[in-house]
Amino acid sequence: MSGLEKALFNLKFTAKQLNRQAAKAGKDEVAEKNKLKKAIQQKNNDIAKIYAQNAIRKSNEKLNLLRLASRIDAVSSRVQTAVTMRQVTGSMANVVKGMDHAMKSMDLERISTVMDKFETQFEDLDVATGYYENATSQATAVGTPQEDVDRLMNQVADEAGVELQQEMQEATPSKDKVGVTEVEEDGLGERLRALRAG
Repeated sequence: MSGLEKALFNLKFTAKQLNRQAAKAGKDEVAEKNKLKKAIQQKNNDIAKIYAQNAIRKSNEKLNLLRLASRIDAVSSRVQTAVTMRQVTGSMANVVKGMDHAMKSMDLERISTVMDKFETQFEDLDVATGYYENATSQATAVGTPQEDVDRLMNQVADEAGVELQQEMQEATPSKDKVGVTEVEEDGLGERLRALRAG
């Protein structure tokens, strides 16, 4: 086994490991969402935020691992192209030898057959090279903004059938009223449900 073939094996093995790790991160994400749902049902908003952040982090970890596996797979494809090109080069050397013999005897039929074979191999090489060059893609890193955490918490709260009551950090308390009356609170709750439904 040549050095290129060993490198190809190692690249494919690494890509497979990364895909496994991405699947594990996906399972961890689901587990964190389940913990988030439970925390929201128990009205532990601070703990719920932590679980939401963990779920988003695991989701991003899964995406990053999949992107890295994709990149390694693209490199693997290029190494595969190099191995293939080396094999084609050997075939082309044999064709050239055949052309030398054909040229000596000037057998036009034999020259035509050798040239057709050469062109076919060259076209196959072009197709393979074009395919492998198009296999690569670039990725960007993903962060965990606060609005994603809030959106995930609200989504899980909706799924759990629990109304999430969080005070917004930007909101300033009113100086006129000391507290919200039950009638106002019921009205606000109904408006919130209507907004979510609509």
